[in-house]
Formats: sequence, structure tokens, C-alpha cells
Amino acid sequence: MVTSRIDTDILILGSGGAGLFAALHAHQAAPELSITVAVKGLLGKCGCTRMVQGGYNVALAKGDSIERHFMDTIEGGKWLPDQDLAWQLVTLAVERIRELENELGCFFDRNPDGSIHQKAFAGQTFDRTVHKGDLTGIEIINRLAEQVWARDIARLEEHRAVELIRTKDGAALAGVLFVDMRTGEYVFVRAKAVLLATGGGPTMYKYHTPSGDKSCDGLAMAWRAGLPLRDMEMVQFHPTGLLAGAHTRMTGTVLEEGLRGAGGYLLNAAKERFMLRYDPKAERATRDIVSRAMLSEIRKGETSPHGGLYISLAHLGPERVAKEFKGMVERCADCGFDLAGGLVEVVPTAHYMMGGVEFAADCRTELPGLFVAGEDSGGVHGANRLGGNGVANSTVFGAVAGDSMAAWLRREGALREPDSAAIESAVATCETPFRNRPAKSNLEPLRDKLSETMWERVGILRDGAGLELALHELGSLNDELDRFALDGTNRAFNLSWHDWMNLKNLVAVSRVIAAAAIARKDSRGAHFRSDFPDTGPLEQSAFTSVHGFEVSMKPVSFTRVRPGQTLLKDAA
Repeated sequence: MVTSRIDTDILILGSGGAGLFAALHAHQAAPELSITVAVKGLLGKCGCTRMVQGGYNVALAKGDSIERHFMDTIEGGKWLPDQDLAWQLVTLAVERIRELENELGCFFDRNPDGSIHQKAFAGQTFDRTVHKGDLTGIEIINRLAEQVWARDIARLEEHRAVELIRTKDGAALAGVLFVDMRTGEYVFVRAKAVLLATGGGPTMYKYHTPSGDKSCDGLAMAWRAGLPLRDMEMVQFHPTGLLAGAHTRMTGTVLEEGLRGAGGYLLNAAKERFMLRYDPKAERATRDIVSRAMLSEIRKGETSPHGGLYISLAHLGPERVAKEFKGMVERCADCGFDLAGGLVEVVPTAHYMMGGVEFAADCRTELPGLFVAGEDSGGVHGANRLGGNGVANSTVFGAVAGDSMAAWLRREGALREPDSAAIESAVATCETPFRNRPAKSNLEPLRDKLSETMWERVGILRDGAGLELALHELGSLNDELDRFALDGTNRAFNLSWHDWMNLKNLVAVSRVIAAAAIARKDSRGAHFRSDFPDTGPLEQSAFTSVHGFEVSMKPVSFTRVRPGQTLLKDAA
């Protein structure tokens, strides 16, 4: 069934910030290597980095420091981050932002004196978020894509990765099986090194920010390949998702953190501020706290017309809002809201996976030949990602991965023969709906079941009974998908087939999230259990590690700072 085979030195899955930075750094480090970037869509036109509105956290300004950025990251992550990875994030972010500006040509907003402007984001003790208005991601991806196009870097566009294929003895990665979406044919790409950088995308929830093509493909493939996944219960909900009704896909998209950082107010159905009742930082509390507070207000029963709350910025002055948040003002206007001078309906929306594949500082995984970067990786953010640390994570570790793969290939990389039985098994799994009868086409009822289960039972507020019920419902949903039948007459751009594969991956990752959430019997950051509301001793902090559905708790190593301590000299 595999119609073509391709060999490459480096194969990069994904063309977001992590994937493109990795391609550029690998090419610079070893221009003699063949590099291939594979993506479900078109390079430069898809992925989550492109959708970033807010900005990029980096300690540049006088009075700020990498130590301060580090402490904000550790405390925001509720002492669960891998401290060595977090330190790498905050230190290398300084290098990457200079590279983005001076080598790749990004134009970020500036102060009157010519220095880079940095705005306020919630959960941080310093205004350190570099941005291009509220369209930062487009600026970064456009410049990265231009540089990739200008180099001898191959592209496999509209190719969907469906399985990581090991060698016959299982000791290393041999390559990746794809579906060419343009024809429906199977393609096997053999590679000496593979980077998993497909991005996360928690689109299994009723309200979500990522585009519909994001379906946790990389995490699902890694899980099926037997790799350990860390912190998978930690799904971040952004407090302010646009709520414009079920008739538009604009519902769930982010109204970025800068709105609250600039002084925007959250209002309940009575048009009253409520956040001060939940946290002294009010609207500038971390995302987990604000999201829980909003859900508590919603569950009181009095809501906006579409079932949410409101955000208001009119008190800041309509002219200022229109100037600083031009993209969002226009987006809200398209949905009938006046962000600059009126009220906009909002609801917490699933935004980011803090969890992912366990990995080393050089982006290696436990499977030789496989590297990981960006939202597919776990451990950098712990229980809560600070707004602005996401795109920094992607670019920092994407660059690290590119350098590491080039260095690794010089030492020991080689093309390896794949396990043919594993390829046949993966193809057979993809063919499942075409073997079933009678053929259908509407997967929406199954998607609705998934989103309802995840929103109600594995969402912002959780408890043991609901999580156990969710596992049962998700198992039944997986069985329904295995029985679902599709018409396979025309495989070219067969969107129902790809929707089916999306749902299979989303259900698999959802089951892992639920299993990890059951195992964590305390509340920490994005994970809040009403039956275990206390955090517990920070000195005994442990993270979840999932193999299959087996979950173990592993102690956090406090390699740089312990709870109760700080790296800030003026606070010591």
C-alpha cells in the first residue's frame, strides 16, 4: 500500500515556530545535510505560532533579569516545571529575540527611544512581552517561512504524518509513515533524525483556540510509540475566548492577554467586576485562576446572551484600544461586538497543552533518532504556562533541536531499515473506516460527544467520579470510531477520512489527559479537583508520567531553587 519512499537526513514534522527554527539552525550547522519539512497544510500558512497575538517573553529591559523571568515561570508553573529546561528557556530567549530581529528581519513594536516595546501580561512581575501589535505570530512565521523558502530545504506539504515507525528490533526510530492528502496514497519517509514539532492543539474541548486542523497528532503518535508523556493533565484554558454563538467558528478564538494586562475588566451578567473576590491581582492573575473564577460566575446561572461573561476596555479610551489592539477590534467587529467602546462576550477556552513528550535539554527523547520541541514537549511550563512563554518555548527549543540533530548526525546518525510489519499495521489502522459498512459521512455527533465529555468532566473543574465516567465515555467513543464506516472510493482530499483520523488522535490524547488527571489527587495550576482542592506541600511536588494508561508520579528535581527560596537578590 506504500506507493513511494523518500530518504532524508533530517525530517521535521510541523512548520510552526519550532519546526522552522529547527530547519534553519540545522541547515546553518550542517548545510551538507538533506532536510525535509513535512506539514499537514502549507508551509507558512498553518500551525499555532502563526495565530499568536500576544507576544514573546524575554528579559531585556532595565530592572528585569533572566532570574526574575525564571522565578515567574517556576512560580507560575506551581513548582512543577523542570528547572533546567525553564532556565534554558529564559536564557536562550534573549538570543532568539535578537536573532528574530537582526538576522530574520522581524519588526517588533518600539518605544520612542528606539528600544523594543514590552507590554504587560498576566502572572508576571515585569512588563517583558515583546510584540508586533496584536499580530506577533504572523510577523514571526512570515519571516521564518521566507528564510526556509530561500534555502535548500525540501518541503512535503499536505502530507499527514500518521505513525512513527521503529526499526525491526524496536531499538531506534527508522522513519515516519504519511498519507499524501492530495492523493490519499501512503508515503514512507526514512530519516536519520526526526523532530516531532506538530504542536498540541486541545481541540477536543467545546471551546478551543487552535484551528480545526490541530488534533494532537504528534502526541498521539508518540503515545502509540510507547514514549512517556509528562504533565498531561495540565491543559491550559485561556480566560478570554470570543463567544459569538454556535453559528461561527470565531467562537473560542483568543482575545489576548494584553487586554487584561492593559487594564481591561471582566464583568459578570450584572456588568460588575468580580475578579477581586477571587484574587488580589484581579484580572492580572494567572490564567488558571481567572478561568476558574469565570467558570464559577457562569455556573451561578446569570450569563451573557450566549452563556458567558463580558470583557470591557471602554474605560481605557476607545482610541487607545483601537490603536493598540487593531486586529482584535476588527475581529470583534466582524462578530458584532465593539471591543474599543462596548462589551464583548467571552468564555474560558482550551488553549495550550503544558504536557507532552519527556525530553532532555538537547531535545532528545528516549527513542534514538527522535527529537521533540514546542508544544509536543512536556516539562518546561509545569502546571501553568505564562502568556508569552509559548512562542518563546517554540523558538528556543526549535533552535536547540536543529543544532542538536546536526551534531548528533555527525556522531552517530544513520539511515535504518524500518519494521515492515509496523508499516503494514499502521496502514491497516488508517484503512479501518473503509473496511466497515455501511458507509456514512457525518462524524459531527461523535465530535460533539467528545467535546461535551471533555468540557464537562475533564475541563476547568474536575472530580474523581467525573473523570472515571469520562474514561468510560472516551473508551466507548473510541470503539464507535473503530466501527465507523466511510466511502473510500476517492481518497484525494477525503476530508471525512481526515476528520476520522483527527478524532482518533484526539480521543487517544483525551484518554491520557483523563488518566493523568485521575492520578493527580491534588489541585495544582490548570488542574483543579473539587474533591482534592488543596495543593499539598510544594517540597513534595511530583509530576505525572504516562506510559500507555499507566501513570506514575515522579518527584520534581529542584536543581536551581527550592520552594520558599528565590534567585532574586533583592527578595532574598
